[in-house]
Amino acid sequence: MKLSKKLKFTAILTGAIALTAPLFPALAQFDEEPVPDERVIAVAVPAGAIGYNLAVVEQIPGKQECWSTTGSEPTVVDPLWTTFDFTGSCRRATDSNGYSIRFDGQDTSLDYRLDVVPVGDELQLVAQNRNDGSKMVVGQTNGVAEDGQYLQIDLNPGWEFTKKAYEGKVLGHYYFSGNPTAIAAAGDAVPTAATETTASSADFSDISGDIYRDEIEQAVALGFIAGFEDETFRPDESLTREQLVSMAYEALETVDSVDLEPATSVPTQPYPDVESSRWSASKIQWAKENGIVKGYPDGSFKPDAPVTRAELITVLQNLAEFANTKQSETPELASNQEPADFSDIDDHWGAETIQTMSAYCGVASPYQEAGASFNPDTPADRDYAAAATLRTHNCLTEQANQQ
Repeated sequence: MKLSKKLKFTAILTGAIALTAPLFPALAQFDEEPVPDERVIAVAVPAGAIGYNLAVVEQIPGKQECWSTTGSEPTVVDPLWTTFDFTGSCRRATDSNGYSIRFDGQDTSLDYRLDVVPVGDELQLVAQNRNDGSKMVVGQTNGVAEDGQYLQIDLNPGWEFTKKAYEGKVLGHYYFSGNPTAIAAAGDAVPTAATETTASSADFSDISGDIYRDEIEQAVALGFIAGFEDETFRPDESLTREQLVSMAYEALETVDSVDLEPATSVPTQPYPDVESSRWSASKIQWAKENGIVKGYPDGSFKPDAPVTRAELITVLQNLAEFANTKQSETPELASNQEPADFSDIDDHWGAETIQTMSAYCGVASPYQEAGASFNPDTPADRDYAAAATLRTHNCLTEQANQQ
């Protein structure tokens, strides 16, 4: 019954859940690496009735030009990346999965939300603290746009672009990185940075009673899944097949022992129903080439279709086996607990995989963590998908630490 999802963890939950404790402090291992100013740009993107969205675009050196600019105060951006298949030439981030605030050397991605807002005769990029409501102006356009124009957001003194790094490995996530000393020297007010950032500061309004709350917050801290602009996580919403591929790729990026090739080039459609210009195309192509996903018998991928719990577990097994080969290990997954005895998978196509993954850090666990049913054909909700992916990530990390 759906209401059972709101029950808190109790002592009756078994070792499958105990294994999901974080193997490192949330966010503590993230560092940053500089990005040359000429290679990256923040853009206010017109979004109709809702105003403007924020996009961060990076030019890959030596590749097709991603944008051009004209004028000043404001600087108008010609979004060339929208006129061709930009994979391999441009990197783009369009939501909180791809960019966040770093302040005074601390990753504060859970504490601040970024919005492009009209203020007087310009647009400002504002970082608002989710906890106390305080705001920082990170940059501005120094002018207003005509209808449909993209505008460059100039960063204020003390702010710069950097990229998230994990134990020396540069990831695809962009930081708007603020230096309080430089901000103060420029005459801007500087809020006090939190002395410690923890996953609980995500404080989504709709997960307080969710049994996967701790794992959701750890997953958000790692950056492979995010909440929504209304400060909800929507734990009961179904995950789509393309969202799963993106989440799996982003989770694997933070496993330091895995040398992951960038998912940037899509010369042709990965599947007939996945255009090469689709936001997820490069990751779907990567997942297809590396045996992480397969299409349907008719050749389609169905990127918008809800992923089932059995499909989720199959993708995570393939991901873990791929990671093992990258770690110079055999692809087979080592069991570290007793497999679950599910009551409803005997005749299911995914039975062997589900049992294997139940013995691998409890990645496959009973529906809503109670009873003996797995419900393999039920759509995978965002809360369980985040938890199962986190468990796979943690198992791979623990394995790497033991080598």
